[in-house]
This record gives sequence, C-alpha cells and structure tokens, in this order.
Amino acid sequence: MAESVPVRCPACRRSHRYTAPSYPCACGAPVTAPLDLDGVPDLVGHRAWDEEWITVRCGRCGTPGQWPRPELGCVCGTVLRIPVTGPPPLPGKPAVRATTDPVTAAVRHLRRLGHEDVRRTGRHSPSGTGLVGRGILAQVDPSARPTTARDVECLWLAAMTESAGCLYFSVAGYDGEARARADTLDVPLFLLDPAGPARPVNGPADRA
Repeated sequence: MAESVPVRCPACRRSHRYTAPSYPCACGAPVTAPLDLDGVPDLVGHRAWDEEWITVRCGRCGTPGQWPRPELGCVCGTVLRIPVTGPPPLPGKPAVRATTDPVTAAVRHLRRLGHEDVRRTGRHSPSGTGLVGRGILAQVDPSARPTTARDVECLWLAAMTESAGCLYFSVAGYDGEARARADTLDVPLFLLDPAGPARPVNGPADRA
C-alpha cells in the first residue's frame, strides 16, 4: 500500500492526508517515493526543472528511475513539496535530452509538428506556461500534479476566443476527467517524458 503522511497547509491551516503516487517501473513493479514522516513540506514558488524530479530505485529490480517529486495542492491555491527520505531518492536531473526545461521540450515538439513560429506568451498561470504560434495555443504544465479537466477547459476556451487550435503538455500526466474532457473537446494531450520526447496520450494527439 502507498505510504501517506499528514500535511497541514501553512497558508490556510487546512489538514490533508497525502498519499504518495506510484509509477510503473520497466519491470512492471510499482515505484513509490519514500516519504519523510518527520519532514516539513516546503512552499513551491519559483519552479526549476532540476527540482521537479527525483530518482528512486525500484524495490524489485533495483533499476533507478526519474519520477515527479511529490507535491500537494491545497484548495486555497498553495502548493507544497512533500519531503522524501534518502538515500533512495537522489537529486533528479533533466532527461529530455538537450532541453533545459519542459517548455523548451514542448516548443521543439511543436516545431516537429510544423509550428515553426511558436513562442512564449509571457503570461504565467498556476497551471504552467502558455505558448502561442500562428493558429495555435499550447499550455505546458511542469508541476508534479496531474493536469485536471479544468486546466484543459481553460486552454480550450482561450483557444476558442482566438479562433485557434490548442495542445496541452504535462509533466505529471492527466487525471481521468481531464482525458475524457480533452477527448470531448478534441484537445491533443501530450506527456513530457523525462526519458525522451513528448508522447501523445489521447486520440486527438495521435492525429495532431
């Protein structure tokens, strides 16, 4: 069973119970970051690609893998980074080959799709960074929380007002409602995999 710890938001004092997510190793075994039961969560402010990942060894085969660092989002809007124990977790390193951050990885993927004029919008939101090109809007979510249906809907609405198409890039993936909503709205969803290029995760992305 996945490990869980009590967490209190320092901003609004709400109490939460955080359960560490599990990720599949190549051998098929679930890998879960070991949480520090006595650690104090840190507030997430400025984000850096290096800080978003940790390396955790699979308990079955011993293979090290890079996974999103555990985070909890409070309903008040505060994001907390949950402490993990060592030595199993080691500082993560960017692994999207020559890229320095997930935004760069998304831009390169968009250019491979034929959108040569893609650039940052200059506007930042809680769900990440916006990209814009001729007839296209994209959102890049670098956080360790799965992208939600509301995130997808906000991008789709913004694209509708600009009469543009849209694509979503996420580091931590998408929850079930986000995938279902994206399929309904025909929004391509891509996963920014630290071990390689962006991967399509729904039908619209396969057709992009």
